[in-house]
Amino acid sequence: MSSVLVTGASGLVGRALCATLARHDHDVTALVRRGNASVATVREWHHEAADFVGLHEAWPDDLTPDCVVHLAARVHVMHDDAPDPLAAFHATNVEGTLRVARAAQARGARRIVFVSSIKAVAEVDGGLPLAESVQPAPRDPYGLSKRAAEEALWCLGEETGLEVVVVRPPLVYGPGVGANFLQMMDALWRGVPLPFGSVNARRSLVYTENLADALMHCVTDWRAANTCFHVTDAEDLSVAQMLRRLGHHLSKPVRLIPVPPGLLRAAGALTGRAAQMERLTSSLQVDASLIHERLGWRPPFAVEAGLEATARWYCATH
Repeated sequence: MSSVLVTGASGLVGRALCATLARHDHDVTALVRRGNASVATVREWHHEAADFVGLHEAWPDDLTPDCVVHLAARVHVMHDDAPDPLAAFHATNVEGTLRVARAAQARGARRIVFVSSIKAVAEVDGGLPLAESVQPAPRDPYGLSKRAAEEALWCLGEETGLEVVVVRPPLVYGPGVGANFLQMMDALWRGVPLPFGSVNARRSLVYTENLADALMHCVTDWRAANTCFHVTDAEDLSVAQMLRRLGHHLSKPVRLIPVPPGLLRAAGALTGRAAQMERLTSSLQVDASLIHERLGWRPPFAVEAGLEATARWYCATH
């Protein structure tokens, strides 16, 4: 049994991870700014200062984790109203991450599992699934900040001996999902015709319960130390396939119009949604073979089970 501190524990992945760790008898502390992790047997620590300022001084005397899983982040948003988005992302995702890592190590942590993003590598796959060895080329402030945080942690690990594990998930979905995935379910629920019938490009994704299970392996397995892993479900889907499957589980008709992807991208450029259309029409497949080979990890849930659980949650809340 390990003692694990989870930051961002009230978020989509954080709640799933806390529950997974608790089920396997780990001693879990959930670090949140507000709200709660809503998991029985999990201790909660509230620290409201932005970007983890003052975390070292506020650290409870009786908290000595073996490992910290750092999920808290300033996340990617479609319309960022920050005066300087890159600086805002850097403050939270780089400086805040280093505060957590240094404070945790000072209190005895031997390992940090940092949940980065495939956006730290690329927005599209260029024709081949993205492996961990691909030269990173992030394009937006979120991806740039995640990549900078990875590099800062590797340096910290080399300087101090702290074990660093970086995990890069693609699109994460599951009960409680928001952003574009939720918007797609909203459209299906209302019966809105969607112009993705001709979009065949495949994109990797990962169900929250699969990601939580992979993170638990990264916490406990000595073979994960000082390694970067890509984590996905076992099946990649096109947007059209995903919509059809979600519609089935929502018991709603799926009205897909066969609009050529090039026309969708042109429309996106004219309406200020170029980045969103590129994500929806371009391939972003991720190679997760390293975590399979190194840790023997396989996703415990199929894509279909994840989509069904997500749709069931949606139906229960609408």
